[in-house]
Amino acid sequence: MGAVTADEMRALEEAAFQKGATAASLMTKAGRRLGLAIARMFPRPGTAVAYLGKGHNAGDALVALGVLRAAGWQVVARASRPLEECADLTRAMFEALGGVTVLEASPDVVEMPRPLVLLDGLLGIGANGGPRGTLAALSREMNGLRRTAGARVVAVDLPSGVDADTGVVHPDAVIADVTLTIGVPKRGLLQAAAVHAVGALGLVPVEELRVPEVGDLALISPWTLAAGREPRPFDFHKGRAGRVALLAGSVPYSGAAVLAATGALRGGAGLVTLHVPVEAHALIAAKCPPEVMVRPVSDPRDLLGSRFDSLVVGPGLGEADGDTLRELLEGCSVPAVIDADALNALAKCGGVAGLPSHHVLTPHPGEFARLAPDLTGQPREAAARLFADRSSPVLLLKGARTLVTAKGKPLWCNSTGTPGMATGGQGDVLSGVIGALLAGGMESLDAAALGAWLCGRASERAIAAGASEESLSAGDAAAHLGGAFRDWREGTR
Repeated sequence: MGAVTADEMRALEEAAFQKGATAASLMTKAGRRLGLAIARMFPRPGTAVAYLGKGHNAGDALVALGVLRAAGWQVVARASRPLEECADLTRAMFEALGGVTVLEASPDVVEMPRPLVLLDGLLGIGANGGPRGTLAALSREMNGLRRTAGARVVAVDLPSGVDADTGVVHPDAVIADVTLTIGVPKRGLLQAAAVHAVGALGLVPVEELRVPEVGDLALISPWTLAAGREPRPFDFHKGRAGRVALLAGSVPYSGAAVLAATGALRGGAGLVTLHVPVEAHALIAAKCPPEVMVRPVSDPRDLLGSRFDSLVVGPGLGEADGDTLRELLEGCSVPAVIDADALNALAKCGGVAGLPSHHVLTPHPGEFARLAPDLTGQPREAAARLFADRSSPVLLLKGARTLVTAKGKPLWCNSTGTPGMATGGQGDVLSGVIGALLAGGMESLDAAALGAWLCGRASERAIAAGASEESLSAGDAAAHLGGAFRDWREGTR
């Protein structure tokens, strides 16, 4: 499912109306699913405050309030104008909800049950520019409660003040922790310029608004990517799950190898073999999970004589010989994930030219700059597309909105994640997870996209389970990969 402009979204709605849908039926479905999504994100009932403009985003928020109230939440509203001045359908949804207090002033949050969730229903895709007047004051109020009172902001469809087409963040825009976009992703939400205001992205499915074509820009979510949804058959065995080989680790960076191997284990691999330098073998073997086989290797090219279904190269290798790694990777007939120190080594000896298309590159911005210094200064989206056009492997460009693409393919933008992932080792776990998906037979681009989603979702789950953005570790995320897999299959994120 591709991302759309505001005009394209309005055309989709009009097409749905022509097929018999009504604005009320679409709002009821979207609002109910919005409420259910919020309840899943915050399993313990707390307080929900809906900030209402006059349009249909406010109606969606009101329907969601009803769902949350039925689930045990305390719900109130904060309106930008008298309800009689709102759109007819929004006013009808307020009346149908019944019994909801409309606050005349900023909520007194001290005694409110937590979590405190603020629903941004101020502006929708039809807005021209940012919030003004009372809307701007309410936006500032929400942002203030987020900064000082531990509130979490959920934007309905898009954060008020973020342009649906360009991603421009206007003054006084709402800063959301998560944006639950309705029906189809809006192009502006996927732009790097909007990441800090959009936060994590969720898609609220509305069947009547489905888009058949992916287009050039797409969101990675269970509703837009089919890979990995089918459960394993009951007679599945470890041979079918695949064999992952890793070339990783060194004496100074033993933890990276352990985390990558753990990612492969948690990512579903049947057998995981970690190949490490001879001098680091005892150190790393002592730290590894017992399910991982750890073998010393003196020359990376020796792996070409081994049997495996995917290869992960780079985490924690330290200084490595790029020419030797190139021989290994060019001679490798199975998909390889190339990360970290392997990318740096290749950058010093000609880059990634000549590597097969089934390989996956997973640079962070610094490693990407070393691979493609001529693209420094380009917008992330443009740089990723230009790099993919001149290279064969799949590119996964890490960041707050991880991008995945390949030559001739759409630019896929990840929807999951948290600022808590800004800590060492997250990329190592990701490499292992992608390696496991590849070993199980998944196509390279799908494996990269799903791996990014799973690791982001696992980190979200770890925080929901008690970690904080400050305390989250890569090991915490790896421990929650099982729940992330369930969420993907069930479409519950």
